[in-house]
Amino acid sequence: MTFFIFLLACGAAASTGFFFKPGEWYESLAKPGFTPPGWAFPLAWSVIYLLLAWAGYRLSLMPGSQVVLALWAAQIALNTLWTPVFFGAHHIFASMVILVVLWLVVAAMVVMAVRLDLITGLILFPYLAWLCVACALNFSILRKHHSSASNRKHEAETGA
Repeated sequence: MTFFIFLLACGAAASTGFFFKPGEWYESLAKPGFTPPGWAFPLAWSVIYLLLAWAGYRLSLMPGSQVVLALWAAQIALNTLWTPVFFGAHHIFASMVILVVLWLVVAAMVVMAVRLDLITGLILFPYLAWLCVACALNFSILRKHHSSASNRKHEAETGA
C-alpha cells in the first residue's frame, strides 16, 4: 500500500507534463547541442518516477528516515512545480532557481539515503544525474535567451 502512495505522488508530478507540454515556445528556444532528443524525456522521467517511488517506499520502512522522507516530499513538490513554471509560464529564470533548489534537495536526499541504506541511495542516483542534465540544459537556455533578449534591447535602443 505504501508503495502506491509514493507512486501516486510521482504520478501527480508526472501529470504536469500532460497539462504543460513543450509546444512551439520550447521548440523556438535556442538549445545546446547536448539537448536530449524529445523521446528521451518521457522515457527518462518514467524510469525516474518508478525509482523515486521505490526509494520512497524503501525509506518509509527504515527507522530514522524522517528527515530524508521530508526531503523526498520537498523534492516531489519542487519537481511538480518546475513544469508549469517553465512550460506553462515560460519563466526561464524562475525555473532555473527551482531546479537549483531541487538539485540541492535531491543531493542531500541521496547522501542521507546512502547513509541509511546503500541500495536506496543508488536507486536515487540516476535522478540526481538526470537533474544535472536538466540544470545544464535550463542554464544554457537561460543564458542564450538572456543574451538574445539583451541583443534585441540593444538593437532597439541603438536603432541597429
